[in-house]
Amino acid sequence: MSAKREMMRCRPGTVTKAVSGTVPDQRRTATLRSALRRIRDTAFTIALYAALSVFPASAQSPDTILVNGKIVIDDGAPAQALAVRDGKIAAIGSTTDIRAAAGPSTRVIDLGGRTVIPGLIDSHIHAIRAGLTWQTEVHWIGIRTLAGALDRLRAAAKTAPKGSWLIVAGGWTARQFQEDRRPTQAEIAAAAPEHHVYVQELYSRVLLDPAGFAALNVQPELASRVATERDKDGAPTGWLTGDNRAISDLFDLLPRPDFAQKVEGTRAFFRALNAMGLTGVIDPGGYNLPIPDYQPLFQIWREGNLPLRVRYSLSAPRRDHELEDFKDLTQVLPMGFGDDWLRFNGIGENVTWGLYNNDKPTDAQKDQLAEVLRWAVGRGMTATFHWHNDKAVHHLLDVLESVNAQTPVAKLRWSIAHLNDASVENLARMKQMGVGWLMQNAFYFRGEAFLGQRGSEPLRFVPPIVTAMKMGIPIGGGTDAHRVMGPNPFVCLQWMLDGKTLGGAVMRGPQEIPSRLDALRIYTQGSAWFVFDEDKRGSLAAGKLADLVVLDRDYLTVPVDEIGGTVSLLTMVGGRVVYAGGPFASDEDRPPFR
Repeated sequence: MSAKREMMRCRPGTVTKAVSGTVPDQRRTATLRSALRRIRDTAFTIALYAALSVFPASAQSPDTILVNGKIVIDDGAPAQALAVRDGKIAAIGSTTDIRAAAGPSTRVIDLGGRTVIPGLIDSHIHAIRAGLTWQTEVHWIGIRTLAGALDRLRAAAKTAPKGSWLIVAGGWTARQFQEDRRPTQAEIAAAAPEHHVYVQELYSRVLLDPAGFAALNVQPELASRVATERDKDGAPTGWLTGDNRAISDLFDLLPRPDFAQKVEGTRAFFRALNAMGLTGVIDPGGYNLPIPDYQPLFQIWREGNLPLRVRYSLSAPRRDHELEDFKDLTQVLPMGFGDDWLRFNGIGENVTWGLYNNDKPTDAQKDQLAEVLRWAVGRGMTATFHWHNDKAVHHLLDVLESVNAQTPVAKLRWSIAHLNDASVENLARMKQMGVGWLMQNAFYFRGEAFLGQRGSEPLRFVPPIVTAMKMGIPIGGGTDAHRVMGPNPFVCLQWMLDGKTLGGAVMRGPQEIPSRLDALRIYTQGSAWFVFDEDKRGSLAAGKLADLVVLDRDYLTVPVDEIGGTVSLLTMVGGRVVYAGGPFASDEDRPPFR
């Protein structure tokens, strides 16, 4: 085994089997590791001085240096400092060496011992859709009491025009409240007596004020797809239940923000993501994201004001016209169109309407998907598929295998999103085709429901994070925000590391708990792989894009149950400080960011 391979095998955070041995074996192992550490450190020093040699004159000095910190690099021991020039990391090393490279115009940011990690990349987040309504919604994300949530609604009512809608549209669940219950119709009416109120919990239920249903003008066809919840006396509670399409159709009846509101909402949402440590998102599109709704995003991009990197997909807008629509949409939109800030990334999760998480698809629906995918292969397009149920995912995998048998698809980096209970058998089928897994923390909110259905023991392996890693399955981390989950990546990272639901139920045993570094890699390098960017970003190394985050606490050492509260103090994308707070507030740059 080569020294390089051995270093990779033994690096901190890598999942390995525990091996018993004699004391001499342990001593030999320790000696080998010490030798390898010296080799690594020597190689690192050589690389550092090679990088620093590109700064012989002030004209080539770094634009920015970050010193006196804890720079988390992929091969183990943290560095102290890094230098940025022309949007990329120019060098990483000691504070002394990096300071020596600074010129008279170099900006110096003293980290004060704080931890720096690669910029986080959410591999499955509906960021474009969330931005459209972010400024016009009332947010209950992260509020720990129902009383506090109602206070938020009451405060919004004081400034909103009388008779307008107050909308709470996702990212919360009743389990987050100390009261452990949903609001009642009487409570929302009391909080906003002069407004219509719409409260959506996940994609399963909606609460309306007493006059809300009539105000939405729900037509009979949609009304037939939702059920009215009733109390023990048979009286309606105001809550409506339905599947995700029915709930989405209800939402679409609400008044829509105008274009200016959509643009400002998108700016605000992206800034909120920056404050959480996100420097990139992968947006899967969806059946409820029409093409015109991409325009606010493109407006910000054309201005040069995007504060994070967006990779977006398109879904077919019309049922049974999917191939026709994709052909039309992509006539002037080749795979990879855009730049490092905004880029087209193929077909979104609603590849065909008929095989969207369908447990009982017909042969015709399978054939329809195969036809679309054969066309996509010929165009070199990536695709992502929405699927929850492992027992039914064989329908999708059968189609993928039939396409793969004609033309291998591994180079296209297709992915399946969700699939929280993926079995080893189906992971193996994905591995054989080179299909990756986009994993979200849906069980953080909804784990108790699964426990109730299947019992606790089988679910100690759900989702099978470590199993998939050992099999070599590409994995990206994400949230599916913001209708389903909140967008905070550190909440997701904590869930990956403790296996607990919001209510404290243990979903995964220690055998499926990754190391902290491995979890971080999933949310950085892992996500970058799905958009062909792993050589550009996802880790902190000389030559890569300067996308990084300075944390308010040390992710590697704080108690696991404190990771979810982590925030960014400084977020840098392409060498620009797109968000800064606390001691770094004065270092924030202003758009344009290109």
